[in-house]
Amino acid sequence: MQRLRINHLTVYQFAGPVTFQPHRLLLRPREGHNIRIESLKLDITPARHQTKWYRDVWDNALAVVSFQEGGPRLSIGSEVILQHYDVTPLDFIVEDYAVRYPFQYPPEEQIDLAPFQQLVYPQQQAVLYRWLEQLSLTQGSMETYVLLDRLNRTIASQFQYVVREEPGVQPPAQTLNSRSGSCRDYATLFIEACRTLGLASRFVSGYSHTPGNEAGNATTHAWAEVYLPGPGWKGFDPTAGELTGSRHIPVAVARHPETVPPVAGSFIGPKGPAPILTVSVRVTAI
Repeated sequence: MQRLRINHLTVYQFAGPVTFQPHRLLLRPREGHNIRIESLKLDITPARHQTKWYRDVWDNALAVVSFQEGGPRLSIGSEVILQHYDVTPLDFIVEDYAVRYPFQYPPEEQIDLAPFQQLVYPQQQAVLYRWLEQLSLTQGSMETYVLLDRLNRTIASQFQYVVREEPGVQPPAQTLNSRSGSCRDYATLFIEACRTLGLASRFVSGYSHTPGNEAGNATTHAWAEVYLPGPGWKGFDPTAGELTGSRHIPVAVARHPETVPPVAGSFIGPKGPAPILTVSVRVTAI
């Protein structure tokens, strides 16, 4: 077991005073058998505000912040201290009927998994299928894990990672054409490829603990999960080409990759230049 401290600071600097509308925060990691939160502290400016916690449709912990005053600056900081227990990524057994692809999910699970098999970009399915054909992932039977591992490693090794400041994700076809993208673009491509093959998959946003993140000025991370009969949702990180493990800290899961930003909200103010956004993430071992 290791203890980690996660500091996440988001700052918007406006040209003048504005009125802040309610903001939605997805900053609390998802607790489970391998993650236990010791404490979470929010530091928000303007100081006059109210915070209420909810669970969204995917069981993510969601904070909604309502402001009683405006100003020229919005600062949202969080500090989480958690216990992360060791995870052996390959220590799982898939049900016999799903060891080899293709397979069918049981009828009692299909209705719940159906949303995670629907493509976000259905018009690009043909492009995705041709790419999967080139990787020899659509022909005949093969081990399910081998298929997913090959797809995961291919994205990590054959695409160029870039840091994109623009909001949202790239459509998979754009990532394929440019052979580059951010972690959220890689995750989206992986997810849509899995759904093209009929495998239920979902988007995960969170943090990763690496030596570079110890120094600060890091960013949030994104990866994918695939539902495998037996072990359930298993994480694949196409940025690193590996199964997720003890260095991955999930915060939110979703069917659509653009629905779980860490901070989301709006403001009312005069026309002018866009606010200046700065984000800093630091994940350190205690």
